[in-house]
Amino acid sequence: MDKKEAKNRIDKLKKEIDRHRYAYHVLDAPEISDAAYDSLFAELSALEKEFPEFATSTSPTQRVGAEPLKAFQKVRHARTQWSFDDVFDLEELKAWEEKAKRMLEKAGVADSQLEYCCELKIDGLKMILTYAKGKFAAGATRGDGVIGEDVTSNLKTIQSIPLELEQAVDVIAVGECWLGKKELARINQEREKKGEALFANTRNAAAGSIRQLDPRIAASRRLDSFIYDIDRLEGAAPATQVEELELLKKLGFKVNTEYRLCKNIEQAQEFYKSWTDKKNQQDYEIDGIVIKINSREFQETLGYTGKSPRWGVAYKFPAAQVTTVVEDIKVQVGRTGALTPVAYLRPVRVAGSTVSRATLHNEDEIRRLDVRIGDTVIIHKAGDVIPEVVEVVKNLRTGKEKMFHMPTDCPMCGGPVKREIIGLKKGEESAAHYCLNPGCFAIKREQLSHFVSRKGFNIVGFGEKIVEHLMQEGLVSNAADIFELTVGDLEPLERFAEKSALKLVEAIEKSKKITLEKFLYALGIRHVGEETAVLIAQNLQSVAGNKKIRNLEALAETFAQISVDSWLKIKGIGEKSAQSLAQWFGDKENKKLLGRMQALWIVLEFPAFAEAAGIRSLSGKVFVLTGQLAGFTRDEAKDMIRKRGGEISSSVSKKTDYVVAGVDPGSKYDKAKELGVKVIDEEEFKKILGE
Repeated sequence: MDKKEAKNRIDKLKKEIDRHRYAYHVLDAPEISDAAYDSLFAELSALEKEFPEFATSTSPTQRVGAEPLKAFQKVRHARTQWSFDDVFDLEELKAWEEKAKRMLEKAGVADSQLEYCCELKIDGLKMILTYAKGKFAAGATRGDGVIGEDVTSNLKTIQSIPLELEQAVDVIAVGECWLGKKELARINQEREKKGEALFANTRNAAAGSIRQLDPRIAASRRLDSFIYDIDRLEGAAPATQVEELELLKKLGFKVNTEYRLCKNIEQAQEFYKSWTDKKNQQDYEIDGIVIKINSREFQETLGYTGKSPRWGVAYKFPAAQVTTVVEDIKVQVGRTGALTPVAYLRPVRVAGSTVSRATLHNEDEIRRLDVRIGDTVIIHKAGDVIPEVVEVVKNLRTGKEKMFHMPTDCPMCGGPVKREIIGLKKGEESAAHYCLNPGCFAIKREQLSHFVSRKGFNIVGFGEKIVEHLMQEGLVSNAADIFELTVGDLEPLERFAEKSALKLVEAIEKSKKITLEKFLYALGIRHVGEETAVLIAQNLQSVAGNKKIRNLEALAETFAQISVDSWLKIKGIGEKSAQSLAQWFGDKENKKLLGRMQALWIVLEFPAFAEAAGIRSLSGKVFVLTGQLAGFTRDEAKDMIRKRGGEISSSVSKKTDYVVAGVDPGSKYDKAKELGVKVIDEEEFKKILGE
């Protein structure tokens, strides 16, 4: 091959490889296989090696060609790199809009009706890309906004960043370098095998990758990019932000297509809410949206403060993790007698609500975290999960913090407390403290609150305060007493009038008809939660044998005779649950309680599950629900799965078929990604249900 022919072939190969790079890494629409792409790349490499005079800095082969650096060079940005101010709710957003309108009116802008370009705020690392005559010349990090670091060699390794633009223009483009969640899982898996520290999140991993002195390491991390702004441009600049994004696409940059032109702030709020619900469905992390006044003329009129543009704002999603101070640690007594330490916090807003308490689980967890009264802590809240303390910020300690010790006597009744070892997984144990006084007021109160709760008898208006009030008045001491309450009993009490008393009595009467699984759950049998109650209801006849159970009396009589071994025959019921069931239904006092309920006309609805209905579309499928669903309550979603023969699990494993992810899914979502379990959103869940 002569030189002319070689140059022609090299030029064509570069163009073809770059076309396929764009299709694969920008459009996500590959036209040829990886093997075919590699073959073209290998041919180009060989030709450039044979004819080095035709190798150029913008060749695809030059993406990973630089030698490792000894240190990064500092570079001054051609234009200051600002960061947007944050807002966290609609009230703050409207205040920002009003301020912008006032400034525009003061500047003589008559039209105060603003349009907004709303874009996703990618949680990555900001980068500034400089092109000379369409060729990639330099790339830098933001740094302090004035001085950044030259990371050109590493940015060249990102396939979605073009080395040569579609037009030979001088331009400085700004965007975000990011790492996908799947890629993070892969990298952490490799680091774990090597005994290296794991990356905490995708942003840290992206930042760590871009700041590698060896470009080959950056290349191995499969980083990606989204470009969203033009700092400088040869020729006339676009008149609006939307036109700017369209121009960036035409030049060959990868632009996130999930942006929207909003005619008013209400439409911007709708866009924000829609992405609050579906932000976790993307492979990249999103921590809010950026709202920019669309008109460039208005942007220039508004200008900047000392650190931020006045014409845009970052509307952040509710944080799942925040810091606050532990003001006290107190102990709560649950329905099983378990003593749970609770951190009383300086009130703080997290995941869209203000919280002032967080569970510390047990003494072992307190010791593991080394949490003390007065500590600054990180708390986490995902969806409807109870907030918990995940880490102590020990560097902020003053020396005045106080250690906490579990009480040796019950803080409610003064009864003896016993530390009991609870098995978790193989090789793991956890110690819980229990009040041994069965007559403890706190235990009784929690048992009755559990009995009337939404997942139990669901008696509307019968909250914990009412339970405690009625116990203090001597009207209620066990579950059966609830069904004997009359308007005459309630009306004389403080907080009650004739109307409210009548409403509560009507709610109690309405609750007397209850499904078997909810009834079993309401009894509050130790180690028998919601899922175990469902398993018993589904397998009722298999444990009852030939006996026909049609009412509460027959149920009590039959269950009293079922042995631990018989309970264990139900798939999913463990030894502790089986022992608790046998013990509870064999207890004389509990038999009397069930007899009273039968006499008070408690009517059980026996299950018509998938077996009876002939609907088994989800038979054998295991689901895990995480985060908040918009169209269902968690209980409704579970019932729909069960009625179709599916199973519910509280934790993600390789046996899980689907993880249904709502808003703020938390660690279960991450675990699913790590294990390769299919994650579906609410719309896909509805399709699976056939809704």
